[in-house]
Amino acid sequence: MVYNNNQNIDESSGKIAEPVQNTDKPILDVDKSAADQKRDESGIGMPDPESSQIKAESESNQEMDEDVDIGFPFENTSNIDVPKLLIDQVLGQEHAVEVVKKAASQRRHIMMIGTPGTGKSLLAKAMAELLPKEELKDILVYPNMEDLNNPKIREVPAGKGREIVMAHKMEARKKAQARNMLMMLFVVGIIIYSYFVGQLLWGIIAGIMILMLTRQFLPKEEMMIPKMAVSNYDKEHAPYIDATGAHAGALLGDVRHDPFQSGGLETPAHDRVEAGDIHKAHKGVLFIDEINTLRLESQQSLLTALQEKEYPITGQSERSSGALVKTEPVPCDFIMVSAGNLDAVQKMHPALRSRIKGYGYEVYMRDSMEDTPENRKKMVRFVAQEVVRDGHIPHFNEGAVEEVVREARRRAGRKGHLTLKLRDLGGLVRVAGDIAHSEGAQLTTAEHVLAAKRIARSIEQQLADSYLEQRKAYESFLRKGSAVGRVNGLAVMGGDSGIVLPIVSEVTPAISGAEGRIIATGKLKTIAKEAVQNVSAVIKNMTGTDISRHDVHIQFVGTYEGVEGDSASVSIATAVISAIEKIPVDQTVAMTGSLSVRGDVLPVGGVTYKIEAAAQAGMKKVIIPKANEADVLIEKSYREKIQIIPVSSIAEVMEHSLVGPRKNSIIEKLRNLTKLNFDIPEVSPASVPAKTLFGCRN
Repeated sequence: MVYNNNQNIDESSGKIAEPVQNTDKPILDVDKSAADQKRDESGIGMPDPESSQIKAESESNQEMDEDVDIGFPFENTSNIDVPKLLIDQVLGQEHAVEVVKKAASQRRHIMMIGTPGTGKSLLAKAMAELLPKEELKDILVYPNMEDLNNPKIREVPAGKGREIVMAHKMEARKKAQARNMLMMLFVVGIIIYSYFVGQLLWGIIAGIMILMLTRQFLPKEEMMIPKMAVSNYDKEHAPYIDATGAHAGALLGDVRHDPFQSGGLETPAHDRVEAGDIHKAHKGVLFIDEINTLRLESQQSLLTALQEKEYPITGQSERSSGALVKTEPVPCDFIMVSAGNLDAVQKMHPALRSRIKGYGYEVYMRDSMEDTPENRKKMVRFVAQEVVRDGHIPHFNEGAVEEVVREARRRAGRKGHLTLKLRDLGGLVRVAGDIAHSEGAQLTTAEHVLAAKRIARSIEQQLADSYLEQRKAYESFLRKGSAVGRVNGLAVMGGDSGIVLPIVSEVTPAISGAEGRIIATGKLKTIAKEAVQNVSAVIKNMTGTDISRHDVHIQFVGTYEGVEGDSASVSIATAVISAIEKIPVDQTVAMTGSLSVRGDVLPVGGVTYKIEAAAQAGMKKVIIPKANEADVLIEKSYREKIQIIPVSSIAEVMEHSLVGPRKNSIIEKLRNLTKLNFDIPEVSPASVPAKTLFGCRN
């Protein structure tokens, strides 16, 4: 059966009705039933003081959002003092800062778990600055004349190793000069003697042979010079070593292969020893991000190093001559700061995590902080820090900083919060500074920041725009009229880019009268599959239809990369109910939301980006969970384009998405079957334009 997706279907009259496109009214007009009139008489649906209060509060929130109050006047960020210590430059991670200070004083290990870009590596660098410089050591590797394949290790105070190596080099040079002088005198003597006996040619040949043999077989003084494995000469603070993604040789140390292993051309074993990151971090900090990506063998060796505070160096390749060499235990008394996302906890070596947990701290990094005057001041300091750290971009004036703060609000994804994903926000600062520098401006202004927001788009944002244009061109989704079993869902790509996700449903009799199936296509992942199964329970309860006798086909159009999460549950339920009841869905409406098995609409993530995607796609309305109402912070350019409707139940979703006279019957059926006492007034604060309801951002 082919449906006309651009027209409304009125099955009661058998005629094709015109699509409902009147977006001036906040809610679709429906004929009042007796129940509706009863609600009017009881006062439900009439403007009440609470609604007026909500509207007033929303208007005040809007004003507060548009005017960013930094809290103090300043001309530009050059007037802002930037702390010298990195620990004082960390923003919004007060708990983590306290832990780092305690761990530095007691030499404890730390595991930091959190979103990338929240300051884990910065805290690790800051920790290195807090460690005492006086404890730094140099590590030397000496030849072992008793066993050349077992070099000796010596630990000396920082800077002393350089003096020792220089002294050995001077001594070796003096011995080499004395030996060469003696041999030259001996050779000259032979040549003079051969001249007087008339055998000058043979004398010259003999002299050359003596020189070659002495160079080949006499011991070389250079072979006795120790090698500096780890040097902390002239270090301002304890070492900070980033061992993220290091292979075994780089992490644990290695011994280079010697292709010339005989004939006097070989390299001494001690001179081929290369210290690993664990040794270079001696008396300092070893930072490993995404620690779960290390091989289990490397994690086990790392655990040994943590326990023993020393680890011998040997060749990591079995086919290398370095595999025969093994040094004495090399000191590696470091503080390990491991980091990663939540999956790092699950996939890392259990004994290694137990060591960190038992002898250190575990810290969860926040990804947002409250939007308070004090924290806005910190955000100003952050901009100044980024400018100073970059060193090539002009300072920001007050207007530019305000735009950065607005963007920090928007990226937080929560009302009344500022993002702590400062690495990404710092990228925006640098792009804005680059634009100002290219124009020869003395200061970076708000216009530069706005231009940077248009330029510095993520790959996901660019892909989302490309997908949107393609789907518009090929009409993958509809923007007007109505259609049965077709819903414009919303999804997020990469965490910061919304896209329109068309969902189409068809209900057919089960094959051979067998048990019906729910068939979903679109490369659904685990959570998405479970969401589809949960929707079936809602449909059975809501419609009273035994769908076990039917095959329910659900298609996610154009989802080549797959679908994850349950934010499409509301869209799926709407599409299936529309297909079962043959009631059209308004195609000017987009929706998102998770759905419980009892029909409650639950909050989802990324509502701001989803709403902006709907507005960009040409939608007139968007349905979101009521619980996400405070999280909506859309760009100024979208305020007049989209109408936002928060809902709390699937019944409200049906009220705002279904069209045509037959929608009243399904609403009444939902009321009778679920016994939900919901009352949807004709005009409510939930149906006003976005700029009135929410504090939108520039």
